[in-house]
Amino acid sequence: MSVVRPQPPEDPIHYDPAATLAAGTVSPAALAALAPRLDAARTESLADVDRWRSGGTQAGEVLDAAFVDLPDRLLAAYKTDRTTSELFAILQTARRIREAVDRVIVLGIGGSYMGTRALFEALCHPFHNELPRGERGGRPRLSFEGFNVDNDSAQGLMDLVAPAGTPRSDDLLDRWAMLVVSKSGGTLETAAATRLFLTTLARAVGGDRKRLAESVVPITGKTGKLAALAQAIGCPDVFDIPDGVGGRFSVFTAVGLLPAAIVGIDVVQLLEGAAAMNRRFREAPVADNPVLQFVGVGHLAEQAGATIRVLSSWSNRLEAVGLWYDQLLSESLGKDGKGATPLTTVTTRDLHSRGQQHQDGRRDKLITNVIVGEPRRDRLALPPLAGVAANEDQLDDLVGKTWPEMLTAATAGTNEAYAEAKRPTADILLPRIDEHTVGQLLQMLMLATVVEGRLVGTNPYGQPGVEAYKHFMMRRLRA
Repeated sequence: MSVVRPQPPEDPIHYDPAATLAAGTVSPAALAALAPRLDAARTESLADVDRWRSGGTQAGEVLDAAFVDLPDRLLAAYKTDRTTSELFAILQTARRIREAVDRVIVLGIGGSYMGTRALFEALCHPFHNELPRGERGGRPRLSFEGFNVDNDSAQGLMDLVAPAGTPRSDDLLDRWAMLVVSKSGGTLETAAATRLFLTTLARAVGGDRKRLAESVVPITGKTGKLAALAQAIGCPDVFDIPDGVGGRFSVFTAVGLLPAAIVGIDVVQLLEGAAAMNRRFREAPVADNPVLQFVGVGHLAEQAGATIRVLSSWSNRLEAVGLWYDQLLSESLGKDGKGATPLTTVTTRDLHSRGQQHQDGRRDKLITNVIVGEPRRDRLALPPLAGVAANEDQLDDLVGKTWPEMLTAATAGTNEAYAEAKRPTADILLPRIDEHTVGQLLQMLMLATVVEGRLVGTNPYGQPGVEAYKHFMMRRLRA
């Protein structure tokens, strides 16, 4: 079994709120009446980019709007003068790491790792790390740490790379490298994990300082603790998190692109998808604009009492995208006593744990389905049990039905049940899961988050509430 690499199409994704409008939670008239304010929020969000670039921020204002046109800028530089571009440097380092090791550990927290995890789970083989190297296309395994201070989790990863504190061998299949992601380098969870795995890696390379430096790739700000550590180690490849790009908006920087390229994801197509969504966002009228319609429906549903937003993925592979979006929405809009609460589910799995509440519980939820049109792999079909058993499971009448057909029936049946109970649902329709489509989806959700902030008067950048726990934690540790 080999890793499937289909040709990425350029089919657009679609947002369809028809079921929410039919349920009466949001009226078509109210959505139409909101159009001028949505248009103004779009204009303000785009103006933020120019304001950031010209240094027009107010005293104390956080403005991380540079993510908006970042995909366009990276692609333009790559196509204009390839060998001097940031994207070329990312691809060259990815190739070097890919050929040198069989496992890459990404150390980061929040946006410094969640975007990477979303890309990895969506776009790589579902069991990438379990496949032999040959069936991974010669690409390394990818592991994550530094996002918590869980003793046993860190020990478990150490068991894989250095059981009993010693390297397994110097064979390629036992070699590993570290990508350390932190803009400041001052976040304790990531910094502590970096020190732990750095000392372990130093032993693994027998104290060879050159090999150690080549096996550590920091992705950080131009200055800060991690930048200073990278200089002390002598790392040949260090990537910047650009000024004006906050951590949770950094998936299309080296933060997400480098590990994605290492494991074989087509990052050019990923950026092309994000740039395609940017064009639609800028140019499409409000009524046909997926970003603005998504914002409008969510905003009006929240005003009607739907303060919980359920992103219901109808694919296991998109669960991490939902978790990434949870953080994006929570940190961006959960301020000043405002902001909807995001919740990620995977369906049909979670119909057996949350379905009852969504169907008959409090009317405080807007459910947005993420529905995938075509699978990446050949369709599985229900086989007969001939020669194994009779029809004890009573499924003979379904022999030949495919997994996608069963999922389509489940999707339609669930939405029909919600519609009957007048539960508001909307759909994000993906033609398939590939780099171009995922690029569109992630950029759509980032743009929508910023537009909604401007719509309701909340600065979507910065996370002042997160800083408090860091302060109190460090005060206790150093007491």
